[in-house]
Amino acid sequence: MAKRLILASNNAKKLRELQALIAPLGVELVTQGSLGIPEAEEPHITFVENALAKARHAAAAASGPALADDSGLCVDALGGAPGVRSARHAVDAGRIAEGLPREQIDAANNDWLLTQMAGQAHRGAHFSCVLVAVRHADDPEPLIAEGQWRGALLSAPQGEHGFGYDPLLWIPTHGQSAAQLDPAIKNAVSHRALACTRLLEMMRARWGLDAQSATPKALAATAWPWQGSAS
Repeated sequence: MAKRLILASNNAKKLRELQALIAPLGVELVTQGSLGIPEAEEPHITFVENALAKARHAAAAASGPALADDSGLCVDALGGAPGVRSARHAVDAGRIAEGLPREQIDAANNDWLLTQMAGQAHRGAHFSCVLVAVRHADDPEPLIAEGQWRGALLSAPQGEHGFGYDPLLWIPTHGQSAAQLDPAIKNAVSHRALACTRLLEMMRARWGLDAQSATPKALAATAWPWQGSAS
């Protein structure tokens, strides 16, 4: 067994991405949904406020440390929209009903964004990710890490990997859309990967998961450093 960190998300693809990134610390991510924890409200207008609210909500319900991600696509020509409303962009516009399968909503979001950007020459955009980790619901020192991944919007979807707006964001450094990248490459260079790298540095330094603790015994321990020596 490994130390358990509650993930304040039920997105299976996001879980796989984050689990691969955080595995070196000997930490197992457990989705809040698998524990019967409902999703938190996300009423805020910034990624960091929403991520913090979700992390505290999951930590309170699970009585343990939690990790939350709030991320989205920010389009320069739209003043940063859809931003925190990325996952609901088409729903907010009345283009699709709420509650449909995620794949259908993703497709509707992409279609609506392409409609908005029709004829727009300035197509700069970036994915933004904020990760927040808390030791407990009232943690006064949440760990906050941010990552951005810049590119340009395509005029039509390209690629089968990833999720969300990945088929629409062209990554010039790799000559492919985010959805065309091999998942292993994406996990090394994406906005979530950048944020996770920074978060892991903070977890090692501030949560006691430093390089010296990365022994087989330490990695197998189920207790966090502040919880004592139980394993």
